[in-house]
Amino acid sequence: MRVTEEQVLSRMRKICLTLPGTEEIRTYGHPGFKAQGRIYAVLEEYKGELSIVVKVGTGTQDLFLADSRFYLTPYIGRQGWVSLKVHAAPVDWREIRELLTGSYELAAPVRKGAATKRLS
Repeated sequence: MRVTEEQVLSRMRKICLTLPGTEEIRTYGHPGFKAQGRIYAVLEEYKGELSIVVKVGTGTQDLFLADSRFYLTPYIGRQGWVSLKVHAAPVDWREIRELLTGSYELAAPVRKGAATKRLS
């Protein structure tokens, strides 16, 4: 069964809103999440494909792009962003949690003490 956009957004909220300082926003008409004034995740539809947009960094971006579920995010991809096609495979929420958390840490790094508290 395919998950709907609202189901994906609901799960993203459950993950992202537990990260310190996160707030939900709308960016260019799409729901997203930011912390410390920096966006770290967006849910968007691009060319008919529902996708979760995250920052992975330019150093590891090619690893993600080697997987057909991912594509270079339009406009911001050169800054280390990739998009995960939600319906390209069964949704793995453990993987998505890791992607969202990693993106948060890249885009809105927290003090070491705060990170330790959050992860425990």
